[in-house]
Amino acid sequence: MCWAGRTMLGTFSILLVLAQAAAACEFGPFPYRATGIVCRMTKPAALLCKLNQETAQVIQAAFRNAKFPNITGERSMRLLGRVAYGLSNIQVNDLSIQRSEVELKEDKAIHISIKNVTALFKGTLTYGYAGAWFLQLFHSVDFEIESSIDLQLNIDLVCQKDQVSPDASDCYLTFHKLTLHLQGDKQPGWLKQLFTDFISFTLKLVLKREVCKEINAVAQTLTNFILDLAANFVRDKDIIVDISLASDSVIKASYIESHHKGLVLYKNSSSVLSDSVFSPSLLTESRMLYFWLSEHSLSSLAAAAFLDGRLLLNLRGEKLQVIPRAIFQGTSYNDSVAKVWSLTQPQISLQPEGTVVRNLVAVEVSILLAGEEPLVSLYMEKEITATIQATYAEKKLILQPVDSRLIKVFKCTADPSGEDPSIQSFLKNMILVAGIPEVTSSIGSALTSLMNSKRLDLFDIINPEIITREGYVIVQLDFGFPSHLLLNFLEKSW
Repeated sequence: MCWAGRTMLGTFSILLVLAQAAAACEFGPFPYRATGIVCRMTKPAALLCKLNQETAQVIQAAFRNAKFPNITGERSMRLLGRVAYGLSNIQVNDLSIQRSEVELKEDKAIHISIKNVTALFKGTLTYGYAGAWFLQLFHSVDFEIESSIDLQLNIDLVCQKDQVSPDASDCYLTFHKLTLHLQGDKQPGWLKQLFTDFISFTLKLVLKREVCKEINAVAQTLTNFILDLAANFVRDKDIIVDISLASDSVIKASYIESHHKGLVLYKNSSSVLSDSVFSPSLLTESRMLYFWLSEHSLSSLAAAAFLDGRLLLNLRGEKLQVIPRAIFQGTSYNDSVAKVWSLTQPQISLQPEGTVVRNLVAVEVSILLAGEEPLVSLYMEKEITATIQATYAEKKLILQPVDSRLIKVFKCTADPSGEDPSIQSFLKNMILVAGIPEVTSSIGSALTSLMNSKRLDLFDIINPEIITREGYVIVQLDFGFPSHLLLNFLEKSW
């Protein structure tokens, strides 16, 4: 999910979201037993450049959107008497950042260093003085201030009301250059020298305060925005995945990792997990982003989908060609519909070979007659097991059965006795060769549509891998973030 122009804010935002989760709140002595979902974001060499570019864009937004107050002051000058001044309408123009660096301080904070921020500030200078002979003079001129600044930012992680949020108030600005120009005059003069000398210190304090305040606001805004996106992504109508923290999360020198409950909430019921098999050693650091999901979380999702009546599929048209014509009683398969649904909650087991699904399903083929009630020409109940491997390519989730077995046919109107070998052979062929592949393909398409409705298709997902192991699945990938979503949000927020 090249990067430079299209994904300037994404990784910084995800870093803030992980930071939001990655601090020490109290969860008890057993760190991972209630962990159903884990998210790890690494910092490989390939990520550094992209993260730096995106961070720079966020800092630029903070500078441009900082609200600088009017600056006033006065000073007694020999011969001139008391000199009063005011700087108003201060705004930033022509801002550029040469480079930025990001460092993960283990178990502490995210350190961001922004080097050589060149900014041109513009505004109006008003000044007046009362001389020894009580002669009062007041003037107003436009000014420009050329500056070169280094920014040091430490995002600390704090717990607030059972939630962890980033605190970016540890912020320092170092000025290497601060030059005042009056009315576009680039030549030194006594007036410019006078005001540069005694307002520069005040100006530095104001710039630091307002810019750092804006950066902290940006961090909070982006965190809340991405958390809202995440909460929406794991919710669909009455089915909700609880992504609240399950254990202390960590910041290491090479990755940030957050641990979430992953419990499935359906209406007034919730799953329970207390024996998670997660260990940090199960994830590596070669890819940009990792998701670890427990078998319990996936099984609970399947159970909720069953209870919500979602495990039902209607097949029409050419998809019915595998059914013998005798079933259609002289009509075309185009005039029929096959309904497939789950009679029991699917049993799911994650294994190295894939996701093993065992379930009791029903199949009903109905002939649609004009002006009449549908005529059921075939009904059967069967227990099946299928091992399914999942891949994600071209913004589509693809489910492929690699091993399917018909355990038993419990009921079949075409062979009530269950002893006709030709019908039994047909049923086995129809189910294993055509039925299960068609059902899994349709489920993959439905899940793709659901994920895309949550805007997953806006991400550039690079070389994703879905790896099943006993009791869990790992999704690992590189990615690009849809920066225009954040840019639009920031524009509306400011």
